[in-house]
Amino acid sequence: MEKIAFVMTLIPGNEAEYEKRHDEIWPELVTALKEAGVSDYSIFLEKESSKLFAVLKREDNHKMDQLPLEPIVKKWWAFMGDIMETNPDNSPIVNDIKQVFHLD
Repeated sequence: MEKIAFVMTLIPGNEAEYEKRHDEIWPELVTALKEAGVSDYSIFLEKESSKLFAVLKREDNHKMDQLPLEPIVKKWWAFMGDIMETNPDNSPIVNDIKQVFHLD
């Protein structure tokens, strides 16, 4: 099991809408994430900068690289694209974060 983290950016003023949409996350999307080997996925908001900090665990044999090909993922990106900074294909702009400390 590997833990990874990354940062995305929310368009300011959309904090409540972002949380609402995730409170109502589509079951099909949850299934796709789990089938790709994703678990223990959390997203935190640093409101002053509108930065979204995400951390998740993934299986050693995960299939996260296949998620962008999934129609449900593309549909979610389009749904979220109006409230986040995105690439031309509606995928969120993601910056990976290097782990520099860990305490069990």
